[in-house]
Amino acid sequence: MAGDMKVLNALDTAKTQWYHFTAIIIAGMGFFTDAYDLFCISLVTKLLGRIYYHVDGSPKPGSLPPNVSAAVNGVAFCGTLAGQLFFGWLGDKMGRKKVYGMTLMLMCLCSVASGLSFGREPKTVLATLCFFRFWLGFGIGGDYPLSATIMSEYANKKTRGAFIAAVFAMQGFGILAGGIFAIIISAAFQASFKAPAYEVDALGSTVPQADYVWRIILMVGAVPALLTYYWRMKMPETARYTALVAKNVQQATADMEKVMHVDIATEPKEPAVTATTAVKSSNEFGLFTKQFLSRHGLHLLGTTSTWFLLDIAYYSQNLFQKDIFSAIGWIPAAKTMSAVEEVYKIARAQTLIALCSTVPGYWFTVFLIDRIGRFTIQLLGFAMMTIFMFALAIPYNHWTHPGNHIGFVVLYSLTFFFANFGPNATTFVVPAEIFPARLRSTCHGISAASGKLGAMVGAFGFLYLAQPQDKTKADAGYPAGIGVRNSLIVLGVINFLGTVLTFLVPESKGKSLEEMSRENEDSTEEGAQVENYPSNNRTVPV
Repeated sequence: MAGDMKVLNALDTAKTQWYHFTAIIIAGMGFFTDAYDLFCISLVTKLLGRIYYHVDGSPKPGSLPPNVSAAVNGVAFCGTLAGQLFFGWLGDKMGRKKVYGMTLMLMCLCSVASGLSFGREPKTVLATLCFFRFWLGFGIGGDYPLSATIMSEYANKKTRGAFIAAVFAMQGFGILAGGIFAIIISAAFQASFKAPAYEVDALGSTVPQADYVWRIILMVGAVPALLTYYWRMKMPETARYTALVAKNVQQATADMEKVMHVDIATEPKEPAVTATTAVKSSNEFGLFTKQFLSRHGLHLLGTTSTWFLLDIAYYSQNLFQKDIFSAIGWIPAAKTMSAVEEVYKIARAQTLIALCSTVPGYWFTVFLIDRIGRFTIQLLGFAMMTIFMFALAIPYNHWTHPGNHIGFVVLYSLTFFFANFGPNATTFVVPAEIFPARLRSTCHGISAASGKLGAMVGAFGFLYLAQPQDKTKADAGYPAGIGVRNSLIVLGVINFLGTVLTFLVPESKGKSLEEMSRENEDSTEEGAQVENYPSNNRTVPV
């Protein structure tokens, strides 16, 4: 086992080098694409309603029926959840690198196919859109455990948190890029194809060319993924997978020597510890075993529950986004705009929120995670989100009066900021650090999938819950709910639960991956057997 420890120690103590930054860019561009693809749909759902669900003589523009809206927005989440579980498991079975290319190609193909959704009838267009968005989500889901695991296994222990958080922070740039691109496209179409407001000319407000706008926005998601495909294929398998799971120490050492441009001293020309001479420690337990439960059961409960609770709060914040934008005049009433103009105004508002709170929050985490630790950032984030949710909820009527909207927006932005400088980043980082190499990708996939389950509860459960208690005031097609104020109180309680459950998650700052997962004990404790090799009189634990 000494041979593989040398290569792993070399990785842990390596100075920050160019290969670290290329790994961040290669893994990060996947996340950039993920965020673009997942969030760009919210920019075009109102446009889809205008194009395909126009009702002659209606005082308001067409909008997607509740069930169709839920399907269009939520089907990618379903795909992501399935992809996180499947590719997380596959990443531990086949290796990180082999699976990494599959997820990227799936994302590229399905981004393009989403924009080419066939047919002229609303049902056929939206059914094919949902079909391809599901498989797009499936590819995106695979990117979560693989990117996190690859980055954690490449990084040194001193700056590992910052590197994994930097990969995740690319999500902020993806959201930003989606908004900026939608602004450019909608502005170009607005200038080229003039259209009156809906209240002036209901039919004329949606020009035929508007159908190209949403298709172009969705299809461009394939570009960043394609740009990094070649580099993903050139990355060597991570040394930790090769040494600890595939049991080929010599290959791991050779790969890392090439990448790090250093000579990692190994015993002269010893036979590689391959699958035939593998370490067969009594600690090589599987996921569904008592040993895993006693060692990592509470850790897995901590990572899954906190990610689940965070995503309920994070994704449900979009509920009152439209109310805020309308209240402060960023988005006027739909009937006062043409279809393409509405896309422009929504994209502008979302870009401003991303620029002011989402992106800075991510980078605060990157710069501070290895200084103050994962636990502190997650605890602080959940606690601040709890405070701001109650500050929005308890005096909710006060915030709805004219003149008080700026305070509401500031608190709303701070909630987003502390989600990103907080549990939104740490729930992604920690599962990539605390589990054994042979189960790391699987456990990260399970944690991420429980997060996506929370996202579905947040995005759709609260869509119904936040409807007014008076059914006559609810949105068309929706039953009465508990109202926005009560929904915010529920979200405050959810954030408080997240604060409490954070205590199940261990601190991994400054520790090696083997120290956190206790893999370095596997060959020295609990009766690892030793077998003699007469050819060179050395002993190898098996």
